[in-house]
Amino acid sequence: MASDTFKDHYSERRLVNFRLWLSVLVMLIITGGLLARMFYLQVMNYSDLATQSEENRIHLQAVPPIRGLIYDTKGRLLAENQPSYTLTIVRERVKDIEATLEAVGEILPLSENELEKFRQRLRQRRPFEGVPLKYRLSEEEIAKIAVDQFRLPGVEVEAQLIRHYPYDEEFAHAIGYVGRINDRELATLDPALYSGTHVIGKTGVEKYYESALLGKPGYQEVETNARGRILRVLKRVDPEPGKDLQLYLDLDLQAAASKALAGKRGSVVAIDPNTGGVLALVSTPSFDPNPFVTGIDYKSYSELRDSIHRPLYNRATLGEYPPASTIKPFMGLAALDSKAVDRRFKVNDPGYFQLPGDDHKYRNWKRQGHGVVDLHRSIVVSNDTYFYTVAVKMGIDTIHDYMVRFGFGDRTGLDIASERPGLMPSPEWKRRARGRPWYPGETVISGIGQGYMLTTPLQLAAATSVIANRGLVHQPRLAKPSPDEKLSEPDVIQDRSAKEWDAIIDAMTDVVASPRGTAYWRIGRHLKYSMAGKTGTAQVVGIAQGEKYDAEQLEEFQRDHGLFIGFAPVENPQIAVAVVVENDSSLASTVAKKVMDAYLLPRQGKQADKSSAKLAAREGNG
Repeated sequence: MASDTFKDHYSERRLVNFRLWLSVLVMLIITGGLLARMFYLQVMNYSDLATQSEENRIHLQAVPPIRGLIYDTKGRLLAENQPSYTLTIVRERVKDIEATLEAVGEILPLSENELEKFRQRLRQRRPFEGVPLKYRLSEEEIAKIAVDQFRLPGVEVEAQLIRHYPYDEEFAHAIGYVGRINDRELATLDPALYSGTHVIGKTGVEKYYESALLGKPGYQEVETNARGRILRVLKRVDPEPGKDLQLYLDLDLQAAASKALAGKRGSVVAIDPNTGGVLALVSTPSFDPNPFVTGIDYKSYSELRDSIHRPLYNRATLGEYPPASTIKPFMGLAALDSKAVDRRFKVNDPGYFQLPGDDHKYRNWKRQGHGVVDLHRSIVVSNDTYFYTVAVKMGIDTIHDYMVRFGFGDRTGLDIASERPGLMPSPEWKRRARGRPWYPGETVISGIGQGYMLTTPLQLAAATSVIANRGLVHQPRLAKPSPDEKLSEPDVIQDRSAKEWDAIIDAMTDVVASPRGTAYWRIGRHLKYSMAGKTGTAQVVGIAQGEKYDAEQLEEFQRDHGLFIGFAPVENPQIAVAVVVENDSSLASTVAKKVMDAYLLPRQGKQADKSSAKLAAREGNG
């Protein structure tokens, strides 16, 4: 028993020594491994790791340019950039995007539309680009995010400039709007030009002048911490702002035209005949373009898209209507110039026209007829029978060739994103489009702007300005040319000194000034300036030969359209106007007068003030 209590010191010492040496060996191996790893990282792979470190710490960020502003002819802002705070998320700095969205949703209310739009933008984003989640944050919302920002890596509040249209519906169709870049656009855009930019011109002037308004992006190198927060800016190259545009559009005239059309579907286009500048381009009803900038919700868009009144439809450039009797001055010019008739040619109108050997009667709008009419009177009273006869004498080929000279059947080339060409029919067109021959009766009704013939309000206004200019054709424009822009010389479609111009302009003047004229009793009696014009009524549904048109018996959308073209003052034209009022044949001339009043009367007042001042100065000097 006593021997068992003695310790074996030698064995214990050997065991302790073994453990010590084993520990030293393990430590040496670990130390060697660490030194080898350090040598590999610090010496062998230094350049690669240093580059990766810099990439994690330093980022290149695009700096979007400031989009160019748009002004009216008097320098009033029509499209501006408003500062706004936007909540953005950088995908690369977020581990779980859905969890982050849920966390943000607990702090700020997020609508389904905002979440849906965000997920769409997330698919279109560029690397390390902040994707907007919520626009126009209030100060309270910014404070809430700031309090919880420590637990929201990748979530940032950024100051951005948001496009804003201060006059809402007034210029929606002319200026258009910008909207989010979609997948199709992203695939075709130059990524260098659109770095940091989330919107692009979608319609109107915004789309047509996209390259000028956009500008060029800059960039900055920033240093960030491990959580992605920017610590400092190391280098910055400023962006080049977009160019500002000044338009010929006049805010006051645009408002006057919109007010005159209030409650009606229709369009007004006003042009300065001396420059081709578009003074007003109105389509009603209209819409507010501002929700489209940051992404309109589906319900609101569906209401606009599906509305029976079609507020998204730009009637001024896309609406195609039969020109009806507004074509008669152009037909008269063509008939005189082509020698089909002369000014002394007369027709006895019994109230209808018949082709030889045909029982069908092409009715005059006045059932009992106008008796004996010449060119002048046929325009003043808008006689149909005279122009049926003239159309047959000219033939469809001659009609087509002359109408094309005035721009019918082709786009005007206006600097806007979308425009339709209308339709100036010909036998070749009908064979190609319909696979059928041209019939004589179709030539007859072409003489009064019916049948296949279609025109836009913009085309009518441009053609009217050609009459006002006695054949001089200016290219219609919305934007004023820049100082270094060279414009092409205007065309001349026929001799400006020809007496034919006098004949047509005199007749159009009497449409308004003569008691027999179709516009006299509505607008001509109290005019304070001279006006030349022409009324028109376009059928929407056909009326049987023996029946009489009765608007009260028809549904609203089946009633005739009202048209009017005109220019003033006759002796020195300053404005040419085309008006189309859908399903109301009585209002177009009144709308045109209100537009011309708004444009000309203030000018007459200023001219009178200048004359009075000069007279007073002369009397004072005397």
